[in-house]
Amino acid sequence: MDWAALMRAGLGALGLRPAEFWALTPAELWLMLGADMTAAPMARQRLEELSRAFPDEGARDGRD
Repeated sequence: MDWAALMRAGLGALGLRPAEFWALTPAELWLMLGADMTAAPMARQRLEELSRAFPDEGARDGRD
């Protein structure tokens, strides 16, 4: 993580005190900064694409 940039955003742009900044979780900080936290989770189709592109080493028949 780029802590310097996050601290500039939290302490500078958001006006948080250091104790307030360090008490936040990364998700809370991202939310306060306006980040889109509504991204959909990976769908099965994408997982299967990635599995084909990057198979597990030693996999013979697609099963563990």
